Amino acid sequence: MMRAWFRNAKLGIFLHWGIYAVNGIPESWSFYRGQISHVDYLKQCEGFTAADYDPDAWADLFERAGARYAVLTAKHHDGVALWDTDVSDLSIPKRTPAGRDLIGPYCEALRRRALHVGIYFSHLDWSHPDYPTIRPTHRPVDESNPGHRFSYPPAGQEDPARWERFLEFHRAQLRELCEGYQPDLMWFDGNWERDDEQWRFDELTVQLQTWRPGLVVNGRMGGNPPYGDYQTPEQGIPIHPPRGPWEFCVTMNRSWGYQHQDSDYKSIRQIIRMFAEVIGMGGNLLLAVGPKEDGTLPPEQVERLEALGDWIGRHEEAVYPTGAGLPHGHYYGASTLSLDRRTLYLFQFDRPQESIAVKGLHNAAERITLLGDGRELAHRKVGGAPWANVPGVLWIDLPEAALDPHCTVVKVELDGPLNLYPGGGRAIEQN
Repeated sequence: MMRAWFRNAKLGIFLHWGIYAVNGIPESWSFYRGQISHVDYLKQCEGFTAADYDPDAWADLFERAGARYAVLTAKHHDGVALWDTDVSDLSIPKRTPAGRDLIGPYCEALRRRALHVGIYFSHLDWSHPDYPTIRPTHRPVDESNPGHRFSYPPAGQEDPARWERFLEFHRAQLRELCEGYQPDLMWFDGNWERDDEQWRFDELTVQLQTWRPGLVVNGRMGGNPPYGDYQTPEQGIPIHPPRGPWEFCVTMNRSWGYQHQDSDYKSIRQIIRMFAEVIGMGGNLLLAVGPKEDGTLPPEQVERLEALGDWIGRHEEAVYPTGAGLPHGHYYGASTLSLDRRTLYLFQFDRPQESIAVKGLHNAAERITLLGDGRELAHRKVGGAPWANVPGVLWIDLPEAALDPHCTVVKVELDGPLNLYPGGGRAIEQN
């Protein structure tokens, strides 16, 4: 059963932090795609210091941003662990000048602020010698199509015994994370290079709940229906919400981890709009930041998190606790609905030419105000035939002086629980 905290979280912070921040190159994929050799990629360990790592400063910032949880990359596809794992020497404590566990202080800092702890873990490991030892049935390869050397063995050289050793290593690291740090959420990735049966995800699902009862798990473990508790669309906002709980993960610029040359940041207004659209469809936004190798966050990312938090703080009633708002077509924007279903919150992103409209409301609006300063807004119902159960259009005046520079929120208090007209209209026989 999905934990209530996750359904109500709305905002999480996604941290991709690892040795790739030293050169400012793509995490793991840079050596996989040949942009840099694997040897040179791992040489970045020599420059990873975490010299200014202050997890309390991170947690303070996330709290100011309005987040309720965070997710940190304990191990990406490169196999470099941020904790002192007993089953590998490829870790930040053993191989870098940082020389210490980075996961424990992160967990402790979040918990001091009542933020939920999330840990990212890649199933695949492109640096482990026992990983590229079997081939999946769903991706057949032969000598003319050998597959990638970090992923698959040469044709005819599969070694199931070594794959079993990798699975033992995989489970051992997950047990260390679950039992050692007691996360609230495990955010998995990297399942696509093997069949579900080869990963034995059915078995793993049971093990995870044994190691950490009540653990929330994302849906990147395959399965039909999928293993895990929620779906994770990425980078492109869904047009229609996925079924069940979900979370939209997105970069703040173009990169997950820190890349010094990437200055293509989304504006504060764009980030607030994404957030409003996602929560309006009942999801959470997992917004990515990429710490530098020393543990500090780029100022552009800090600025945007603080601005998002300022906007949420002024409109918190429309965010926490609410559910998904009006379906498409009733209002041309995002909206949320109070848990008692008696109050609508309309998010207005753009400057209206005259008024804003809500269609298909059987309810009467008892009071409409501007969230943030409480001023009442003039409104009227136009058209419709209530005697024939056909509602008119609710028009709400939104003067220029009332507009928020990022996103305006209008509070509509209804005369009862939301009652929508879903029909296609009909002829009115009596007027």
